[in-house]
Amino acid sequence: MVLPIHDINPLARRPYVTWALIAVNVVVFVFFEPVVSSIGGIQTAKPRTVCEQQRFFDHWAAIPKELLSNQATQVVPSGQVVPTATGQLACVAQEPPSFTKIPFLSVLTSMFLHGSWLHLLGNMLFLGVFGNNIEDRMGRLRYLGFYLLCGYVATYSFALFEGHSPTTLIGASGAIAGVLGSYMVIFPRAKVIGVLTFLFFLPFWLPAWIVLGSWFLLQYLYVSGVGVADGGSVAYGAHVAGFLFGLLLTLPFVKRLRAAGPDHHPGPPSHPWIRHIRLPARPTTAAGRHSAPRGDVFRSRPGPGQD
Repeated sequence: MVLPIHDINPLARRPYVTWALIAVNVVVFVFFEPVVSSIGGIQTAKPRTVCEQQRFFDHWAAIPKELLSNQATQVVPSGQVVPTATGQLACVAQEPPSFTKIPFLSVLTSMFLHGSWLHLLGNMLFLGVFGNNIEDRMGRLRYLGFYLLCGYVATYSFALFEGHSPTTLIGASGAIAGVLGSYMVIFPRAKVIGVLTFLFFLPFWLPAWIVLGSWFLLQYLYVSGVGVADGGSVAYGAHVAGFLFGLLLTLPFVKRLRAAGPDHHPGPPSHPWIRHIRLPARPTTAAGRHSAPRGDVFRSRPGPGQD
C-alpha cells in the first residue's frame, strides 16, 4: 500500500474548510468521545468506559438497520455496568433510550466520530493531503456540500450492502473517499510523495492516479472478498461507494475545475532520498509548450496543513 505524505499541487486560496473539518474531527475525538484503547487487539480500557462508548456511538453513529427503517433502536446500552452470574461485567440495556435520535441526521454526526487514534490520524492525513486542492477548485461552499454528500451516499450505500445490521458505522472515510475520487480525475498526474509500506516505508514520487488507484483497488478487493483485511470492522463498502460517487460526480466538470487553478506548474523538487517515478513525455506544440490542459503538473503549495 502507498501511504501519501504530501502532494505537489499549488493553491489559489487557503483551504479553510479542510482545516475546519480536520479541527472538528480532532476536537470531537479528544474532548467528547469515550475512547477505548487497545494493545495487540486486547482492550485496555475499564468496562465502564467500554459501555459509555457503546452508548455514545448508539446515540450519534449511523446504524444500517435504523437508516433503512428510518426508526431509532429502542434498546440501547445505558452506559452502566453490572456483574453477571459468571462473575464478568456486562453493559446494562435501557429501554426506551434516554435520548432522541433521527437516523438521517446520524449520518452527519457519524462523519465526525472515530474509533481510535489510528483511525482518526489516517483519515485526517488523506483529507489534509488531497482535500485542500478539491476545495481550491470547487470553492469552499460547494466543496463542503460535495464532502457531506459523498459521506451520505457512502453511508447509505453501506447500509444497503449490509442490510438490517445493528453495527454502528463511524468515521469520515466515506466522505474522504469521495474527495479522493474527485482528486484522481482532476489531477491524475499530480506528483504525490508517498511511502511504500511493503518496502520498509521507502519514499517515492508517484503520480496521483497510481496512489489513489491502488488505494481504490485495495478497497474493492476487500469488499469482493479477494483481499484479506487486518480488521473486520472497517466499512470498505462505504469507501468504494464514496470513491465512485465522488469520481462520477466530478467527471462532467473536470475541464472547468482544472481551469480554475493557479497558472504556475514547475516540476517537483529534487531530493536525494526520494525516488522520482518519471512519466512518459507529453506531446508539445510547435512553439515548444506542453499541450496538456492546465493543472497537469504542479508545484509545492504554501501554508500549513496536514500534507
